[in-house]
Amino acid sequence: MENLIPLFPLSLVVYPGEDLNLHVFEPRYRQLINECIEEEKTFGIPAFIDNKLPGYGTEVHVTTLHQRYEDGRMDVKTKGLRIFRLVDFLNPVPDKLYAGGRVQLLDPEEPSTSGTFLTPLLDRLGRLYDLLQIETDYDPTKSPLFSYKIAHKVGLSIEQEYELLTMGTEAERQQFLIRHLDKVIPVVADMERTKDRIKMNGHFKNLDPLSF
Repeated sequence: MENLIPLFPLSLVVYPGEDLNLHVFEPRYRQLINECIEEEKTFGIPAFIDNKLPGYGTEVHVTTLHQRYEDGRMDVKTKGLRIFRLVDFLNPVPDKLYAGGRVQLLDPEEPSTSGTFLTPLLDRLGRLYDLLQIETDYDPTKSPLFSYKIAHKVGLSIEQEYELLTMGTEAERQQFLIRHLDKVIPVVADMERTKDRIKMNGHFKNLDPLSF
């Protein structure tokens, strides 16, 4: 089923369940957000990458109006709901300042914290964060769609984040993240070893004499 919704393209990827703060200042987006608040309707954030809309985005709704400034600007908090595929882009929507589009809203995925790939994913995530000396309290039981929870936290490029957005199952996304971490962890480990060598440079060292 296709729906016509207002669109707020951004050069980022939003995932279902994600909280996103927006500072809204352009007249077209002030109009869009005002309507969504007053009419309690949703809007879409399609990913805008390399100066184009590749086709997928996330339906979001405004959860909090933090501040409204005298000149009309706003600070709002939004939350991701469902992923959509853009069918037709309208810029602008007739009689509106903002763009919109006909979208196919994808059915929400059934949450699941189990799976063959969760344990190896958590193992790699722990290794990465140990190397970076970052503390984490990620709990998969509190984040059923766990891949979305950590996707912005593992060094993916925006193109990789978008690729993850287009994947239909949690298992597929977890495998994608495992492959990514398998490439990233050795690079980070080598960087940490390099940092240690740099720190040692210029300090006195106990060296064993070499016998020739």
